[in-house]
Amino acid sequence: MTVSAQWRTGVEMEAMTGVAIGLLALYDMCKALDRGMALGPVCLLEKHGGRSGTWTASYDGCPLR
Repeated sequence: MTVSAQWRTGVEMEAMTGVAIGLLALYDMCKALDRGMALGPVCLLEKHGGRSGTWTASYDGCPLR
């Protein structure tokens, strides 16, 4: 998922919330098959702009890398 904003604010929390809600919707659709399925991991891979500038997850910080 890619998110961008035209204002001086970060959108990483909104993006991660959107991903988590998408996973919950998928769980809801598939729970008849397996109620014990796991959701995640959800992690931020990269962030550009804002006060903190550019940030990239280290391999240790994100298992998806």
